[in-house]
Amino acid sequence: MITVSGLSYGLGAKPILDGIDAEIPAGRVTALIGPNGAGKSTLLNLIAQQLTPSRGRISLDGMDAARIAPGRLARKMAVVAQNLTVASRVRVKDLIGFGRWPHSQGRLTAADHAAIGDATELFGLAPLQQRFLDELSGGQRQRAFIAMAYAQDTDWLLLDEPLNNLDLHHARNLMAQLRRLAEERGKGIVIVVHDLNYAISWSDHVVALKDGRIAFQGPVDEAASAASLTALYQTPVALTRIGGLPFAHYHR
Repeated sequence: MITVSGLSYGLGAKPILDGIDAEIPAGRVTALIGPNGAGKSTLLNLIAQQLTPSRGRISLDGMDAARIAPGRLARKMAVVAQNLTVASRVRVKDLIGFGRWPHSQGRLTAADHAAIGDATELFGLAPLQQRFLDELSGGQRQRAFIAMAYAQDTDWLLLDEPLNNLDLHHARNLMAQLRRLAEERGKGIVIVVHDLNYAISWSDHVVALKDGRIAFQGPVDEAASAASLTALYQTPVALTRIGGLPFAHYHR
């Protein structure tokens, strides 16, 4: 479990997050949702130890995350940022291999190659593995970076807007894969996602942010009600179920 206690963060005099208390369950898919500027990506980056809070504490499986050595943290948590940059003349297979650095420090073993192959197949990148990144579409690059994080073989995957640039087919497949990773392999998945229906239909747990504070949190079926979502987005939201899954109407 990831536990966030009394967390605050700001840039200069501008507060971005204030007094965040949240619990993110292990082995589940948790969506961070909320309007633009709510602090979702900032919270994800704080959990990932890529930012330092002004106050508060983050615990990872009972340990103070700030005290975990970087090498050990990289074997427990993998992160895919919103803005992805790497040398364009890197091949897909080599990018995925970078995910094995915490285990091999560049000296790949048979186990490393097996992990790279597993990630390549899981994310449908086998036909692209010899291609350079600058030869790929935005969605293909996105999948390659997520495969790299998966190859890192951590308990936790933190993904900032992983559906960016993905078409309907690949977005749906990615969410299905993330659920399988949680259900079948016990991965804790934390995603920042703007599409409300992907969030409530594929996630187990939700943490909703508004104006830098927690608006609500908990299991999706309990916390994400029509009333709570309407208040969160200041837009009328009606909920129904399709195929047994919640679906939000908000376009009209």
